[in-house]
Amino acid sequence: MARFIFITGGVVSSLGKGLMAASLAALLQARGYKVRLRKLDPYLNIDPGTMSPYQHGEVYVTDDGAETDLDLGHYERFSGVPARQSDNVTSGRIYQGIISRERRGDYLGATVQVIPHVTNAIQEFIGADIEPDLDFMICEIGGTVGDIESLPFIEAIRQFRNQEGRGQTLSIHTTLVPYIAAAGELKTKPTQHSVRELTSLGIQPEILVCRTEHPLPDGERAKIALFCNVRKEAVIPALDAKSIYAVPAQYHEAGLDSEVLHAFGIDDAPPPDMARWDDVLDRLFHFEGEVTIGVVGKYVGLPDAYKSLTEALIHGGLANRVKVHINWLDAELFEQSAGEIAAKLEPMHAILVPGGFGERGSEGKIASVQFARERKVPFFGICLGMQMACIEAARNTAGIAGAGSSEFGEPAEPVVGLITEWMSAEGLQKRAAGGDLGGTMRLGAYEAKLAGNSVVRSIYGADTIHERHRHRYEVNAHYKDALEQGGLVFSGMSPDGELPEIVERPDHPWFIGVQFHPELKSKPFDPHPLFASFIEAAVKQSRLV
Repeated sequence: MARFIFITGGVVSSLGKGLMAASLAALLQARGYKVRLRKLDPYLNIDPGTMSPYQHGEVYVTDDGAETDLDLGHYERFSGVPARQSDNVTSGRIYQGIISRERRGDYLGATVQVIPHVTNAIQEFIGADIEPDLDFMICEIGGTVGDIESLPFIEAIRQFRNQEGRGQTLSIHTTLVPYIAAAGELKTKPTQHSVRELTSLGIQPEILVCRTEHPLPDGERAKIALFCNVRKEAVIPALDAKSIYAVPAQYHEAGLDSEVLHAFGIDDAPPPDMARWDDVLDRLFHFEGEVTIGVVGKYVGLPDAYKSLTEALIHGGLANRVKVHINWLDAELFEQSAGEIAAKLEPMHAILVPGGFGERGSEGKIASVQFARERKVPFFGICLGMQMACIEAARNTAGIAGAGSSEFGEPAEPVVGLITEWMSAEGLQKRAAGGDLGGTMRLGAYEAKLAGNSVVRSIYGADTIHERHRHRYEVNAHYKDALEQGGLVFSGMSPDGELPEIVERPDHPWFIGVQFHPELKSKPFDPHPLFASFIEAAVKQSRLV
């Protein structure tokens, strides 16, 4: 029977609840337990799919097509457990479901209220879709305790804990212990007030995780324990780490996993097997070289917009024992002059054009593709990056003047467009019957077939792959023959042969574009093969520069 761990945050946001949850999952797994993680977000959007990356960071996509919070990316990277649609919910989705039920008359004329209807719906989400052999379900609640929007979630947890019993549930509260430089002291009062706020809402936390920039002395731990009504050993210091991948080991040394098990009355658990995390840290801090990757994107002002991409590049470095430096380059700068492009890109050992939406910066991305092709610099195009590579090839190697994307207007030659714009009625009907509705956004894992003699076939070591998608526009397969005559080979296609999934250039040291998002499936202990190969190509390029 699954035990439930609820993680809340207080004092300020950005305390690292998601990383703590992911690290705890990794530690419990290392002790042999089966773990899953969930995220409850208080905002009123149905999901983060329509939110600006500058507001919310990247949108993480699951195999089953859910657009979720980026914390689910941390969960997957640290635990290796694929997230599902049922692992992320928002206030918006909760209220949408309740209002739909009310409109159908499901409540039989009753007055619909936060208690019990909203809190019941939240509890249903917490306990749904759980495997019989699951040992721990870790649920992170977004936001900060005391915010009005999180109150229904806190109340739902209070009720859930009463129903399940203290032996089956656990509350972990993360707080801030600030250092006042003028006084030369750590201050515990914010933590005391935060715990008091949570307790006033009916939840007494068993464990406190205290974020601090300075070591937490025993005296301060004892003080926090006394005033917050927890064991001293349950006051866990959480100092900044050199890398997020050092956090699991740091929490283990601080006793987090031991305290969690103790709280559940489990005192005979085996010690954690940290071998794979030791290997990750060894590769991370004992590297044998360095490479610089130029990422030409649209949202480069906020690295969280490309969080999974950043981590996947680091994983590629781990696979090759090299340190990866990422140079974020605004694609709009490359729309000014060829000299600007050369000055920015010549120092790079490889170039990556990531996914995105909208026209802004598109010509700069196309220019960077051209630079990589002509200068023989390793190139990786992801989603929109692949589409830009196809447009560049159409214009400059296939002689198709006016090539463009219908996402940006009405080009004379729509090399990229909604599949409803160029697929036959018969083809659309066939795809719709198979569950692919054409012009709607493709979300989640889709199958692709790889050409037997292709570079990507040798990288994957497989004829068939399943990768996650998030896009509305596709490369128009009607241009396939013309583009291949120009040297751009279509080495991966959908099973029905209609939708291009991967392109590559055999005459180039490393030039690959993919319609999907491989970064979403990369992990530090299992780097995605495309990123491992891309960084290997960058290492070779570094020796030529």
